[in-house]
This record gives sequence, C-alpha cells and structure tokens, in this order.
Amino acid sequence: MELCVHVSDLRKSYGQVRAVDGVSFGVEYGKVFGFLGPNGAGKTTTIKVLTTLVHPSSGTVRIFGKDIVKHQREIKKRIGVVLQEPSFEANLTVERALELYGLMWSVPGEKRRDRARELIEKFDLASFKTMKNDELSIGQRRRVQVAREFMHDSELLFLDEPTMGLDPAARRTLLDYVNKHVQGGLTVFFTTHIMEEAEYLCDEIAIINKGRMIATDTPAGLKQKYGGVKAIEIKLKDSTTQSVMHIIRPIAGGSVIETPAEGTIRISSTEAQEMLVKIIVSLSKHSVHIESVSVNPPTLEEVFLSVIGKQA
Repeated sequence: MELCVHVSDLRKSYGQVRAVDGVSFGVEYGKVFGFLGPNGAGKTTTIKVLTTLVHPSSGTVRIFGKDIVKHQREIKKRIGVVLQEPSFEANLTVERALELYGLMWSVPGEKRRDRARELIEKFDLASFKTMKNDELSIGQRRRVQVAREFMHDSELLFLDEPTMGLDPAARRTLLDYVNKHVQGGLTVFFTTHIMEEAEYLCDEIAIINKGRMIATDTPAGLKQKYGGVKAIEIKLKDSTTQSVMHIIRPIAGGSVIETPAEGTIRISSTEAQEMLVKIIVSLSKHSVHIESVSVNPPTLEEVFLSVIGKQA
C-alpha cells in the first residue's frame, strides 16, 4: 500500500516540554485522515512539522515518498495548508486576496479569475467579496481562508479546525466541497473538535493525547473497539414510566437509567442485548405493552471521551 504521508516515531520538543512523543501513522492517497485530540494534545504541532513549518526533534516524516527535511521545497509546492491563525493581509479585499493567491501559485489569468468566481459562489462570499480582511467576522475570515487553498491544485490539504467560527450551514458547505475534491483524488489531513464532522468526512481517525497516539481506526472500527456502552430505549404503549420502574431497576442493576419523556426509558449498558431480552420478558409477564425498542450504538463523541478518559 502506497502512502501519501508516512510518519514514524515523530517527536517534537520545546525545551523540556515534549509536544509530540513518538507518533507513528500513515495516510493513504485519496483519503481523509482525521487527527483528533483535546486542546494541547499535539495536533497543531504535528501539522506544523508535516507542513515543514517546524523541524522535528527526531523521527522521520515522508510525504509523497520524500523526506520532509531533505525535500522541503518540493513538498511545499504540492500541499495546501489552513492553520488556525488568520493568514492574509488586512488591506486586501476578499476577491483580491483570492486572485493574488492564485497568482502566487502561477495559476493562469483566465483560470484564476474563473476559479475565484467559483469559490466566491461555493463558499457564499459574494455579499462581502469587496470587504477587506479586517472588516470581516471570524467566520467570514475562516471561509475565505479555506476557499483560498482551492485556488491552486494541491495534492495534499492540511485543515486544522477549518470550521471554527462557522455556522452549521457554512460548515456543511465547506465539508461537502472538501469531500467533492477528495472524490477527485485529493488527500486531506483534518483536525476538528466536532465529532459529527469527523464521522461524516474521515476514512480513518487517529486520537492523540498528551503527545501520544492512543487509538486509530475507521470511525466504525473505533466504535466497535471502544464503544462498549450502548443505549437501550424502550417506549411503552399504555403504562406510565413510574409504574414499570420497579420491574426494570432490578434487571438494570447499576446501569444508568434515564427517562427523557413520559413513557420512554433509556438504559446505558455494556450488556445491552442480554439486558433487553430480560426486560422484555419481565415486562411481558407483568402485561406491560411495549410500543418500540431499540439498541443504539455509541456516538463517536462518546467513544472519544471514553478513550481520552481511560488515559487520564
């Protein structure tokens, strides 16, 4: 399997602080690799090493099969980077910033103008395209910052929390546009604090904490490996919630029981299937009618919190 990004035992220290501590992973061509972790986990430092902004203390990183220290200039020509910090001049209008960025990447004039118009439309920038950077809101700046990286044809795009400051509609527009380019062969290295985004976009996810990788798999694989707790939801047909609690509590034992609405009972358990069978049998014996039952898998956020919590 050929890898677009290959990281082996990467370490980066600042004085006595080890920001990245022996990280190893690979990113396949044409895939979205999610890099998740709490604040201060080492995500941004890793991105800065991978994008040649800082040198690693030790370990090896190969991008497009080339060592990032020895082939820094060549690699930088083939990647796009959206970091968390604002990154275009305050006195440029949105439209001018896009065109100038295309010019910097030697995009021909007509193609440059066409692409700027397309991005203004796709990222919904038209209403403020003549405004300057320092006149924009945080969310507007972020949209411009991401849109700008599509002015040139990068092969690998690094996105460090690209939807920060965006409303739900703008977030979805951005993710859909990224996904469209992934379908065309783009490789993406993606960080976010919003687990729904990671689940929607990522082919594989790595979780980092305190500078170390603690889990990596597909979203479904992470749920299967670490999502032991599942939620049973029972909706009663005629009985009230309180009238059946004396039946359910002995079976549930120490499991968490919630009543989100009258006639609805939710139980979180690591033995959901077995518990559900016992509850159904017991309710039936007491002539309690059930409208519906379901066993819901854990969310990616629940898995993330569980994995991080185990390392605390």
